[in-house]
Amino acid sequence: MNKLQLLRLLRQHVKLSEKRSAIYDQNRFAKFFIYLGGMFVIAYIMFLSIMLALIANDSETTTPYEFFFCIAPFVLVLDFFARFLTQQTPVQLVKPYTLLPIPKYACIECFIISSIITPNNFIWLALSVPYAIMTILFSEGFFVALSVVIAFQLLVIVNSQWYMLARTLINVSIKWWLLPIAVYGALFSPLFLELSDEWFDVAKAFGEGVSFWNPLFYIAILAVLAAFYEVNKRIQFSVKTSESRNAEEKNLKNVSEFKMFDRYGEAGEYLKLEIKSMMRNKNLRKSFIMTILLVVLLSAVISFTDAYDSDYMRSFWLVYNFELYGAMTLIKIMCAEGNYIDGLMIRRENILQLLKAKYYFYCAVLLVPFVLMLPTLFMGKYTLLMLVSILAFTAGPVYCLLMQMAIYNRQAMPLNAKFTSRGAIENNYVQVIVELVAFFAPTILISVLHAFFSATVTFSVLLVIGLAFVLTHDMWLRNIYTRFMKKRYVNMEGFRSSR
Repeated sequence: MNKLQLLRLLRQHVKLSEKRSAIYDQNRFAKFFIYLGGMFVIAYIMFLSIMLALIANDSETTTPYEFFFCIAPFVLVLDFFARFLTQQTPVQLVKPYTLLPIPKYACIECFIISSIITPNNFIWLALSVPYAIMTILFSEGFFVALSVVIAFQLLVIVNSQWYMLARTLINVSIKWWLLPIAVYGALFSPLFLELSDEWFDVAKAFGEGVSFWNPLFYIAILAVLAAFYEVNKRIQFSVKTSESRNAEEKNLKNVSEFKMFDRYGEAGEYLKLEIKSMMRNKNLRKSFIMTILLVVLLSAVISFTDAYDSDYMRSFWLVYNFELYGAMTLIKIMCAEGNYIDGLMIRRENILQLLKAKYYFYCAVLLVPFVLMLPTLFMGKYTLLMLVSILAFTAGPVYCLLMQMAIYNRQAMPLNAKFTSRGAIENNYVQVIVELVAFFAPTILISVLHAFFSATVTFSVLLVIGLAFVLTHDMWLRNIYTRFMKKRYVNMEGFRSSR
């Protein structure tokens, strides 16, 4: 079997594995929303392309192709971080083929090639093609326009391999985040060191060389791509081998018994379980750390920049900052517990106490964005009433909505093992709807109330609604528990089949 045949076979296996997933029916619904979202993304990129083309046509200092490659680094950074939502690494897919009698690099090479030719890499044609048509085609000619499109597409493919390398190392240790931070810090440092002219001169020279089919530029791009390919192949194989042999050292740690929670009885025991799960399990710990870092970063941007100073954007990002942790982790409620759901079902109302413990824990986490947003009070961007009302509203109706997913989630989430397929990532269409409602409903409500009332009245209403849900949390948590128990056998079967 040659590599082309192996590539076709592996791609066929990936498609079949998705169809065999226990949540295949849910995935089909989720795909509709994914495709719909993809259409909006492409439309937005095309709109951005048109805006950039209009700016380039009005520019008198740079040619259209030079301008395009001046903004290309910013686009590639955006592409790098967007891939965290969609692109898997080969080491996540190659494990089932480890023991097959094929060359050691064969499967990894095929998955790397598959990541190069994936349709996701061609989404950015929605940026380069309209731009080339509007700015270059009629003024510089067809071949110059074609060269810009081809060169930018090669840069996107190189960026996909750079992402693959960085993501694989980050999966090994979160400390590897220092690598992309260092790379992008070095790349954009001239803009902050009064060397922006030199930075743009280099970008312009690159654009000019590419546009006139200078072979040295294309050879350089292909050489970088080949280097990433070779490095990725060896890194992926090394990480795969290490994970297969359980080579990672596991140091025993003395964990506090958290006796402070003993006074809360059974709910206190589940609070201990929630905290210890975050500390001991790799996936839960990484998710917690990453989300907290995002909250810190977003709080800093809101507090110390003027990026979001319009009324709507200020309301949206305030809501988003408070809801971010819950929307990324609470939306998967019971997925981690699905690994030991049989033990939880032994005693009556265990699940109810677990839900209460989770609610108390996530309410406590809301203090993190609240404290981080306090500088905005002194800068006049927000008032104390706004922060308190959004905190209460998030702890109230928003968490009530997100915790409804305890009824619908029935796929166990690996605690330490890597996610080995897209099926391991929640694609439930109900989750998509709930997340959209959780993010946009509060902002829409704020906009509607603000249209008729003052800001004080608007956020006072949110505070009252939030406190009403917080004070009645026993009632709606018991309602969730009752509905969960009615579907317990279906959910337990889903958890068992997805472990």
